[in-house]
Amino acid sequence: MSDEPGPRRRARGEIEELPSGSLRVRVYAGIDPVSKRRRYLTRTIPAGPGAIETAEAVRAELLATAGRHRRPPARAQVDAAAAGAAAARPPAVPPGPQRTDGAAGAERRGRRRGEHTLTTIARLADVSVPTVSKVLNGRSGVAAGTRSRVEALLREHGYRRPELGTPSAIVEVVFYGMQSNLAVAIMHGVEQVAGEHRLAVGFTDARRQLSQGRFWSRDLLARRPTGVIAVHLGFTSEQHALLRASAIPLVVLDPTDELPLHTVPSVTATNWSGGFEAARHLLDLGHRRIAVITGPTERLCARARLDGARAAMEAAGVGLEPRLLRTGAWFSFEDGLSLGQDLLRLNPTPTAVLCGNDLQALGVYEAARRTGRRIPQDLSVVGFDDIPHTRLCGPTMTSVQQPLTDMGAAAARMVLALATNQRLPQTRVELATTLVVRDSTAAPGVR
Repeated sequence: MSDEPGPRRRARGEIEELPSGSLRVRVYAGIDPVSKRRRYLTRTIPAGPGAIETAEAVRAELLATAGRHRRPPARAQVDAAAAGAAAARPPAVPPGPQRTDGAAGAERRGRRRGEHTLTTIARLADVSVPTVSKVLNGRSGVAAGTRSRVEALLREHGYRRPELGTPSAIVEVVFYGMQSNLAVAIMHGVEQVAGEHRLAVGFTDARRQLSQGRFWSRDLLARRPTGVIAVHLGFTSEQHALLRASAIPLVVLDPTDELPLHTVPSVTATNWSGGFEAARHLLDLGHRRIAVITGPTERLCARARLDGARAAMEAAGVGLEPRLLRTGAWFSFEDGLSLGQDLLRLNPTPTAVLCGNDLQALGVYEAARRTGRRIPQDLSVVGFDDIPHTRLCGPTMTSVQQPLTDMGAAAARMVLALATNQRLPQTRVELATTLVVRDSTAAPGVR
């Protein structure tokens, strides 16, 4: 008879390439003797030269560690541990009120007394625990009605899963429509901070995904990044609750509307002050027939810029004439062109146009060219954002500068602080705007 041992099941480990290019190593580490759940050891390797070799070495290391972890203690010890845990477990009670400070969005910890477990949610939803897990992890294979029912119960009971492993070494930036100049500046700021922590940066265009019938929030759950920064994004309480339940920290940059329960940390610019300074600059030059083209007023930043401009004009005793106000469907060149042409058909025409952003202002430039107006001799124009094109067009454009790179960096610092259980000193950060005066503004009637 051979003394060789029989075949044994051996964990081989998985190496998965993430959308960011990073590699995630995942090794099965056996069944937890108390919870009876599968345990995994995971580690994420940033993309780059030598990543595959590093991942192979990490897999070998995790396999060795898993081998040690999978040697079970004596049966009596397991039974004693399970009995002790059962005796110490308190009776179920309704969950207490949820914390609303910034750190609450990123706590990574074990289950606290009184909190609902995955089993509880599954029982209430009349589904299996793996089905609830699929919802939490954004996986397919769940009917739409079942997914909605589970998500509703997760929100209703304030479920937050405990930390189950190492998240992906990536900070995900979610845009709703990627205006290239703004996106690049914001991504530079995020990368500066993420790079210091050896994290990669990825991005998602939510508008494109929605147009394809996909759910960006569920895709994020499947990737499980270290944190999420949402930019220019309308955010529903349901989406926020789903990320919260999955223990993924979230920070919103330039929120489009009021955030759910005001509990989501955010970064924005001083839009009201920017609008005020832009209008006051035109007033100081002597303009009184000042037109305003604003962005969509459901956007917080558009409303704030309009309110600031209106306040400056009222303080000067001028007021904003209703006939000189136009509202764009979006912050676009096309809005500036069409609305600018409309304004320039008025009699008398405005002597200056204050725009909601630089793309709209460039549209007004084209409207002026088509109608034979010269800038700034016949018409002064002011933009907002100070994108690189403002220094390339002729004449160079006066614009309100948003510190977009600094805003991206601030959002990254906040989301990484949340990911490491730090309490944020403040959950809303406003960074100052600056009026940059160039050649597109002058006193009215200057020849």
